[in-house]
Amino acid sequence: MKKKKISKASRMFYILLSYLSPGLNTRLLFLKKFGRLPDLKNPATLNEKLLKLKLEDFGRNELIRQCADKYRVRAYVESCGFERCLNKLLAVYDSAEEIDWDSLPESFVIKWNFGCGYNIICRSKGELDQSAAEQQLRAWGREPFWAYFSELQYRGVDRKIIVEEYIGSRDGVPPEDYKFYCFHGSAYCVMVCVGRKEGWPRFYFFDREFGLLRINRDSVEAPEDFSLPKPEGFEEALETADMLSQGFPFVRVDLYMTEQGVRFGEMTFTPAAALDNKRLPETDLLLGSLM
Repeated sequence: MKKKKISKASRMFYILLSYLSPGLNTRLLFLKKFGRLPDLKNPATLNEKLLKLKLEDFGRNELIRQCADKYRVRAYVESCGFERCLNKLLAVYDSAEEIDWDSLPESFVIKWNFGCGYNIICRSKGELDQSAAEQQLRAWGREPFWAYFSELQYRGVDRKIIVEEYIGSRDGVPPEDYKFYCFHGSAYCVMVCVGRKEGWPRFYFFDREFGLLRINRDSVEAPEDFSLPKPEGFEEALETADMLSQGFPFVRVDLYMTEQGVRFGEMTFTPAAALDNKRLPETDLLLGSLM
């Protein structure tokens, strides 16, 4: 089935509504996704609890705002003693026009510090269309990302373009990313994506011993004897996720397993904008109970 695209008019409606009333916008988006209004007075699911926090706390919680910022979070990671897990920072710019392409190495990753998906992976600078890259970065920089789903932790962010080292393998294969779902300073589970490069992504959840947790559709439908090899450095990644998530009722800590060891990705406080309708209802309740 072809995925239905959101019309430009509908998108603009929700953006404008975010400026007028983030709470109303959140309720209408939830209604559209789930066919019911969220219970924000007595939330039970992970989605509902995160939406309540988003509206009541995230917009003015300075630590949340710092850690949601892909540039400023680096200082937080350092303060937790995990500077070794940070990708090398090559450059920081305020606009696409400032980028000094000649000073950058052959391979790198360039991205905005707010939102998600605003990144360009360059494996070979000689093959990069720099003009098109600048145009794309300018377009992304104009987007009111926070307003799409009223994610207030991104509102008013001091926007920066950051350039980091490319951490893929020598043959150009990107590193595997592991998304740790952390509650009160402890990673309950980790989500791993398989088959993305082949075009058939499947998502599986594993516990702290890297045993399969059948808490989502792909995991439920997996064969009885399904397993994946436990990655080298998994215990270090667990320790990193645990420490970085101290003091937060929930945060998803994304880490990469690379040839050089564990590398930090980002910290996400509202996965899928806290409107994840692909999560099993019983799992949404289970994860919500951990908060």
